Amino acid sequence: MSRKISFTTLGCKLNYAETSTYERKFISEGLEVVPWTKPADICLVNTCSVTEHSDKKCRNIIRKLHRLNPDAAIVVTGCYAQLKRQEIEEIEGVRFVFGANEKAEVVPAVMAYVNGESDRRRKEGDFFLAYSSGERTRSFLKVQDGCDFKCAYCTVPYARGESRNISIADAVRQAGEIASDGIKEIVLTGVNTGDFGKTTGENFFDLIKALDKVDGIERYRISSIEPNLLTEEMVDWIASGTKFLPHFHIPLQSGSDTILKEMGRRYDTAAFEHKISYIREKMERPGAPKVFFGIDVITGFPGETEELFMETYNFLKDRIRPAFIHIFPYSRRAGTPAAARKDQVQDSVKTSRVERLEALCSQLHAEFIMANKGLKEKVLFESSDKNGRMFGYTGNYIRIDRPFDADAVGKIIDIEI
Repeated sequence: MSRKISFTTLGCKLNYAETSTYERKFISEGLEVVPWTKPADICLVNTCSVTEHSDKKCRNIIRKLHRLNPDAAIVVTGCYAQLKRQEIEEIEGVRFVFGANEKAEVVPAVMAYVNGESDRRRKEGDFFLAYSSGERTRSFLKVQDGCDFKCAYCTVPYARGESRNISIADAVRQAGEIASDGIKEIVLTGVNTGDFGKTTGENFFDLIKALDKVDGIERYRISSIEPNLLTEEMVDWIASGTKFLPHFHIPLQSGSDTILKEMGRRYDTAAFEHKISYIREKMERPGAPKVFFGIDVITGFPGETEELFMETYNFLKDRIRPAFIHIFPYSRRAGTPAAARKDQVQDSVKTSRVERLEALCSQLHAEFIMANKGLKEKVLFESSDKNGRMFGYTGNYIRIDRPFDADAVGKIIDIEI
């Protein structure tokens, strides 16, 4: 009887791509994948540690898995495992802990355990190649890992290590594998995606130009890119008629220059606004879909007064007007410069500011949908059948639903929004 393994993933799309790669590797080793709610011999948890709430959620999941499978070997990997190894090792049921920089060791060590061999670990290299599979519509392709920026609030550089990347040749090869499975869309993922090239002497622009030539892939999205790393040259090329979609996820974090400086961000609001305006100028045409901008914002950073918060609020409302705001209350993370500050913002104030930004997000998203209404777009429909309906996304990331049609699954179809 084959050994059974379950997977639980928390956090970002990068983690999902890595977990999917674990699944493929363990299946090739003869293990059977089961849902995490079912009996298993091994339970793998890929963790996140972006906030204290993330840590708590990880601990709760590990304990729940042990209650469900008291005899199972629990394998914990990811950012939380990198930062809090000793804390995890003390949780009952945990057999292996692999930090975010030890992902290549997971499969060899676990298979040695399954086969009753010594607890050996074989490194396959510093960069863990990964992409998601199992869907008929899109795949998340990991092209970069780690970060050298060290913003004042963030533990990711300590959890993920220095910036490093796959080679362009390997990225093209993996995109070809994804295309061979019939997948039409790839989302490029990384911790600091635009910083691609540090370990191979290449650059992100050359990467996207090479991927654009891969046969079978019809659409690309960039999951997240720092505003200072998305160059005007890249924008001009994307706008010239490529497979890269008018969909940009760009971290702002604050619309206050005072806060941006204290965060250690590498731009100011004027530079950010210029970049957004430049993209719109190059990519938006009369009668054509509007560019989707998803903007990350942290509220409640130490020292953020009501006045400074309103600078962010008004910057988003009056000058940027994104399609969506990804809102995060500041989380105090031990070991970061921001955690040592005395001017912490009360949780109740953070909650209020999050609610105000969420209301603004709802308003701006509704206006974005209305601005695209009646325009022609292409939708890639997903395979899920939910109460007789199916869903898909336009190139500029508007969610479309229609009656379920099995013939439309995984196909790009012209529609009117």
